[in-house]
This record gives sequence, C-alpha cells and structure tokens, in this order.
Amino acid sequence: MAKQVTNSAASAGADVRSQKRNPVSGPVALELDPVIHERVRLGIISALAVNDELSFNDLKKLLEITDGNLSVHARKLEDAGYVKCSKSFVGRQPRTEFRLTMAGRRALEGYLLQMESVIRSARKS
Repeated sequence: MAKQVTNSAASAGADVRSQKRNPVSGPVALELDPVIHERVRLGIISALAVNDELSFNDLKKLLEITDGNLSVHARKLEDAGYVKCSKSFVGRQPRTEFRLTMAGRRALEGYLLQMESVIRSARKS
C-alpha cells in the first residue's frame, strides 16, 4: 500500500518515491499542503523564507494585495503554526511583523520537494 504524503521535509523524499499510482495512467496527483498551495500564502511563506522578518506593509507591497487579503491569508498561516505575527508600536504607529517559524520552514521544504518531484515526472513524460 502506498504511503500518504505528509508535510515534513524529512519524510517528503520517501513519500515522493512511494507516490500512489493509478494502474492505468501512472502517478496520481500528490496531496500537497493546502495551507501553502495557494498563491498568496505561498508568496508570504516564500518571502519570509528569504527574509528574517517582514512588516505587514512590506508584504502587502511585495505581493501587491489588499490589507484584507493579506490579513486573511496571514491568519491562516499563523493558525497553522507556519508564521509568527508580532505587533508593536513605533511612536504612535502600529507595526505588525511576520516571521517564518521552524514548522513553516519545514512545510515549505516538504512542499518544494513534492513540486520538484512533479516537475521531474513531467519532464520524463
């Protein structure tokens, strides 16, 4: 029986090698992390992976999205434990900053391994 694909980087390599197979058409689509596999959330995670921290306004400008859109997606990542949000004041101005957690970094690494496997499979076809 095929192993279920998980989000941890440690098991991603083994799980990719043992993908579920459809006897007629070959490998079945991977079970990608639905929290990360969304354009805005993937953008947030990717931006935080290469920056120690980013402010709300920096992320909003970088991703070219609205305040509300960023708030909703950042909350989803925070609820999953992938992003840490800290709020403070600079003078009288509120400042919200985001950091990628270790769980978020592991989830991104596992996601990237899975996507690399999909790309390799597509190139073989």
